[in-house]
Amino acid sequence: MNRVKMGVIGLGWFGVKHCEALAAIPQVELAAVCTRTESRLAEVANSFDVPVACTDYNQLLADPEIDAVSIVTMWDQHTEPALAALAAGKHVFLEKPMASTATDCQAIVDAAAASDRAFMVGHICRFNPRYAAAKQEIDEGKIGRILSMYARRNIPAAVTIDILEKIGPIIGDGVHDTDLMLWYSGDRIVSAYAQSLSWRNKTHADLGWTMFRFDSGAIGVLENVWCLPDQTPFQIDERLEIIGTEGSIHVQETHPNFSIVDADGYRLPDTTYWPTHFGRLHGALVEELAYFADCVREGRQPEIITPEESMAAVVACLAAEESARSGEVVTLS
Repeated sequence: MNRVKMGVIGLGWFGVKHCEALAAIPQVELAAVCTRTESRLAEVANSFDVPVACTDYNQLLADPEIDAVSIVTMWDQHTEPALAALAAGKHVFLEKPMASTATDCQAIVDAAAASDRAFMVGHICRFNPRYAAAKQEIDEGKIGRILSMYARRNIPAAVTIDILEKIGPIIGDGVHDTDLMLWYSGDRIVSAYAQSLSWRNKTHADLGWTMFRFDSGAIGVLENVWCLPDQTPFQIDERLEIIGTEGSIHVQETHPNFSIVDADGYRLPDTTYWPTHFGRLHGALVEELAYFADCVREGRQPEIITPEESMAAVVACLAAEESARSGEVVTLS
């Protein structure tokens, strides 16, 4: 296989980012796009000069020319297209979180295991060079046994006003750091306790704090605040601290690692996940999708993230959300 012909299902702002990233990867051809909104479909198809555009993903999946799909629908609309794509013999890249229930996650895991197609969930932080470097240090035993992990992932209120009708901060952003904690520790989460606060009266809370207990006894804490002041000059405040018996690791990501002061004021643009340099998308999203495309071309399953690992992160975050609702510690089986 010379180039992987990929289709994108779901064309919200992040679906378009996927289109940009795929268009920037030499070994990939962006060959199809799909969304139910006809005006949006025409706009994106024309923008990327895509030959196949459809409002029904089943039409895309029936196209024998399409090798793989990237599914970028809302998390509660992941299961049906993922299962249908695997059944149609397509390689599948599925955005995180894997699904909105543990039952749906298990169905996807089982379908991926029964298929000989490449399957991968997009846990982009594993492709962030700082988080990857931390993993290497931990695996080499540089900080000893992990005792404590703390992660902050906070974003401005203006960014989340509409998102909170669809997903909350504990699963929406906390799943990133839950996955990192599971990855770093090689452990399993045995209990979750969380508290949340809602002040904008949306479907989901504005912020959540979570405490995980790991089987080893280690503790992980997540801070996910989706209501930073609107005048906040950055899109995300992202930090991670890992303390072990013989050392510690501190990751300071996105803010304040690059700043600009100009006529528009003080800005801290992204330089990690999907920055654009000289008219071309770069960063962790491109690296992630290029890795998936290489797995497809080489006929191997992705190893950087497995379906089971992705499911474990969702299950832990769903337990945290249950705890926030009940006020009780939730034990994971």
